[in-house]
Amino acid sequence: MDFKQYQNRAIVTKKPWEQKDLELADCGLGLTGEAGEVADIIKKHISGSKLLDSDERIEKLKYEIGDIMWYIAALCDALDFDMGELAEMNIEKLRKRHGDKFSGYGNRSEEMK
Repeated sequence: MDFKQYQNRAIVTKKPWEQKDLELADCGLGLTGEAGEVADIIKKHISGSKLLDSDERIEKLKYEIGDIMWYIAALCDALDFDMGELAEMNIEKLRKRHGDKFSGYGNRSEEMK
C-alpha cells in the first residue's frame, strides 16, 4: 500500500469538524499523545520493566506506530497535504542535508531507488 492509498483509507474514520482550528488541534494533540505512548513503550524497554522481547510487546509498539500514522494522515487531510508528496519532500531534504552519505536506502536493496 502506498501513502496515498493509506491516507484515503484512514481518513474515512476521521471525525468531521466544522472549525478548522479544532480539527488541527485534535490531529496535533492526538499525534503527540500517540507519540508519547510509543515513547513510553521504549522507556519501559530501556528501564527493563517491560522489554520488547515478546511478540505481544512488539505488536503493541506496531499498533501505536500505526496510530501515529493515522494521525499523520488525518493532519495531512486537514491541511490538504498528500502524504506521498511529503514523503518525497522529506527524502529530498535528507539528500540535501546528508549529501554523499545519504543513499536513501542504507543497506536495503538498490531496486528501491
